[in-house]
Amino acid sequence: MRAHVTFATPDGLQHHLGHGDIIGRLWSASLSIDDARISEAHAMVSLRGDELKLLGLRGRFAIADRPLSELSLERGQRIALARGYMIDVIDVVLPDTVLAISADGMPRRVLAGVCSLVAHPRPHLEPGHRPEALARFWSGGTHWSVQVGDQLPRHLEPGVAIAVGALTVNVHAVALSSAARSATRGLETVHPPLRVVARYDSVHLFRPGEPTLVIGGLPARIMSELVAFDGPTNWAVVAGEVWPTERRAADARPLRRRWDVTMSRLRAKLRQARVRADLIRSDGSGNVELLLHPGDSVEDRT
Repeated sequence: MRAHVTFATPDGLQHHLGHGDIIGRLWSASLSIDDARISEAHAMVSLRGDELKLLGLRGRFAIADRPLSELSLERGQRIALARGYMIDVIDVVLPDTVLAISADGMPRRVLAGVCSLVAHPRPHLEPGHRPEALARFWSGGTHWSVQVGDQLPRHLEPGVAIAVGALTVNVHAVALSSAARSATRGLETVHPPLRVVARYDSVHLFRPGEPTLVIGGLPARIMSELVAFDGPTNWAVVAGEVWPTERRAADARPLRRRWDVTMSRLRAKLRQARVRADLIRSDGSGNVELLLHPGDSVEDRT
């Protein structure tokens, strides 16, 4: 049921990877490679349309000495992840249908990689294994499994309904062509873990499967101040740190204009990069904060 590629590594082992699975040096990668030549999150397998592709993340790869950042995977390819480290494409499987789930309050979502069903603020899928989740889903390459709470894992089949707490989760078979579109729409609700590195004059945002987003100038300074405050803070306090010469002025309107213009630029940059809209959260009472989801992390290098 799962679209997947089979890679063979130099040690002779074979590895089945599907949509959203990561190749890298991290122990948590789906294909974990303990080699200094490989980046922590080197590349990702992604279902695009009716193809499985290999996408470069923090590393690149090559075929026949030709550097690439994107590759349509086909049987027989020999891919150099780094100089002297080769993997072979043994097989590419693109079934007619893949599995998806739906529930009250959650539209149909295609299962990809390891994912968890979370209840709040509304039922939705999050990537990765969440111990506190209502249920966790994963693929064994030829079948899907689910674990509800602390129950024993069991196989998933289309057409069945599963009781997950107060929810009834329905399992569907979805055409492969629809699955690719669903994965694209799902970017709005299934957010990969976000790593924010603040350096004051620049902020780097790292997301699996996406290019690094670099924010500079005044928008970066605002984000860095929000990292430093580490909680809801009145906009005027944050703005006063970014424009210190204006925070003591009797007329606050010029400071407010600077704030609004810069925040508009920052939100537009995040929106264009498809970063979730609530990363910079305003509470409607003049306070603003950096809102982190489970799995997100922040490094303050200011």
